[in-house]
Amino acid sequence: MLQSFDERNRDLIVSVAGRLTHRDQAAVSPFDSVVQGGDAVWEGLRLYDGRIFRLSEHLARLRRSAQALAFEQIPSAEEIIAEIRRTLAANNMTDNVHIRLTLTRGVKITSGMDPRLNQSGPTLIVLPEHKAPVYDAGGITLITSSVRRSAPDSLDPKIHHNNLLTSILAKIEANVAGADDAVMLDHRGFVAETNATHIFLVSDGVLHTPTAAACPEGITRQAVLDLAAEAGLPAAVGDYSLTQLYCAGEMFVTGTMGGLTPVLAVDGRPIGDGKAGPVTSRLTELFAQLTATSGTTVC
Repeated sequence: MLQSFDERNRDLIVSVAGRLTHRDQAAVSPFDSVVQGGDAVWEGLRLYDGRIFRLSEHLARLRRSAQALAFEQIPSAEEIIAEIRRTLAANNMTDNVHIRLTLTRGVKITSGMDPRLNQSGPTLIVLPEHKAPVYDAGGITLITSSVRRSAPDSLDPKIHHNNLLTSILAKIEANVAGADDAVMLDHRGFVAETNATHIFLVSDGVLHTPTAAACPEGITRQAVLDLAAEAGLPAAVGDYSLTQLYCAGEMFVTGTMGGLTPVLAVDGRPIGDGKAGPVTSRLTELFAQLTATSGTTVC
């Protein structure tokens, strides 16, 4: 699975620190914390017919992450939404758009890791792209990565930070193996998530998803759990081994970038019938209805 270039994105206008510029002229200072040490937090947002899905939840997570990293200044939700609106309007975007929202600690007065060197406030970056869900709706295949998710006492997954090297290393392994993505285990050996998405499995009519002990508390993940509860579908959150994945009747992954996507095989083992199962299909339908009827209007 390799994303392709969308010609509509050739002349994107992006916002960096409140400046709207063409993508080719956009610049982040070499003294910015995101360059110096990946010192930033981020969110992925999706625009559906003028509305951003669960925007308040995304901005709340962004704020919590910045607070946990002791950012001295954090823009208000109103300020961020205003900049998102301004950037979307500059691109005449209204639908089927993915927005990468990044908040860095800001520009340092000199190179170094010490946050006290950041004295000019944070840098907000709004990057919208015309981007349909990135996974094949027919399903994807996964392998298990040798790279583990960090333990909470090492780098707490509740912080939605820009240090994504473990995910990148896992994705490299998936690429080499000819798979779409990689399952990542936690520090105890239980399934955490993939390099880019949360995991759900269906076994004996029950929907299961791993705990968020070693991965972010996904917003699409929570939406699916809410939909399952409303539909009367039994669901459980717990610790799951690879063997339980291999033996699942159905499996799918979730995320803002791709929505809900069936998993056809893991480590060469077919999942169920090797195609989207009835629970996956039902939840995909319910999620489509939810995103078509809810969200914060921004354009």
